[in-house]
Amino acid sequence: MGDDLSYDEVTTAAGRIAGQVRPLAVAPLDAAAFRRGTTGTAAGPEEPPGRDPVWLGLEYLQRTGSFKARGAQNFLLAHRAAGTLPDVGVAIASGGNAGLACAWAAQQQGVPATIFLPETAPEVKVAKLAAYGADVRLVGAEYAEALAACREFVAATGALASHAYDHPLIAAGAGTVLDEFRARVPDLDTVVVAVGGGGLFAGVAAAARYHDIRVIAAEPEHCCALNAAVQAGRPVDVAVDSVAADSLGARRASARALHAAQQDGVYCVTVSDAEIVRARRTLWAEQRIAVEHAAATALAAWAAWRTSPLDTGDDWPPRRSTEPGRGTTTGIVLCGANTDVRTLADEPGRQPAG
Repeated sequence: MGDDLSYDEVTTAAGRIAGQVRPLAVAPLDAAAFRRGTTGTAAGPEEPPGRDPVWLGLEYLQRTGSFKARGAQNFLLAHRAAGTLPDVGVAIASGGNAGLACAWAAQQQGVPATIFLPETAPEVKVAKLAAYGADVRLVGAEYAEALAACREFVAATGALASHAYDHPLIAAGAGTVLDEFRARVPDLDTVVVAVGGGGLFAGVAAAARYHDIRVIAAEPEHCCALNAAVQAGRPVDVAVDSVAADSLGARRASARALHAAQQDGVYCVTVSDAEIVRARRTLWAEQRIAVEHAAATALAAWAAWRTSPLDTGDDWPPRRSTEPGRGTTTGIVLCGANTDVRTLADEPGRQPAG
């Protein structure tokens, strides 16, 4: 199969997890208000109604608080069907969200879950893991150290090794969100997703390529394993230093994600931590939606269009339709909300990043 994730794998995952996860909900973004909030300036003349609509994919409402539930369910259900799910259960190293999803899916299957996290994992995620009955082990300061400990555990116990992002079943499960988005927004032609190791991105890109939908891959500028892989032509290790590192802090993007990024219709964008924080706070101020910094990374990539390498004047993302009077319909996946809401600004007004 190689590194090319197929649309058939995504549709197979959709059938497998149907009824096991929450369907995607969507909501319109007040684009003018959001731009004012993130830039502190007027958004310019109002566009005609219906022109260039922007929709939010509310995947933070998913079970366990992030899109990861899709891949975890697909992974364990496939192994259950194949008879390869051991009684000793499953083990995974995760910055938090994948661990939550794995623990929840394991609970559904009636098997133990052992979760390895960096010591820097947010308390809210550790507490939720315990609530799912998982054996939580905090190891090291970064995901790579937790991963090494997980591998040792798997070798010693025979537990089924899952992965936060680098597995075709995980990526295919995550990719099911794209068809659900398209079902609710039929004219969707551009989707923006945040990227850590690249599981969500690879899955979404596989489905998007089938439907001829443009994909914008968004990363923090100091936590950008995919951009580094694209520049190097192969997955490489990167330094991780971002406010979104608890979810997007993979040191290396998967080969599957790199392959997806090298296809036509895919663009990689980086944004600063300050932009991520502003986007997150503004979303709360303007629409009372509280998401984690990873989800805000996708929002920030859209909001930063004026300085984006994709900038084509007021026409960003580049329009796919040549039909007169028709613009781009953009979907932004809000991938998770396992966050401490106390870090959001209390007042409803705009607040710059500190």
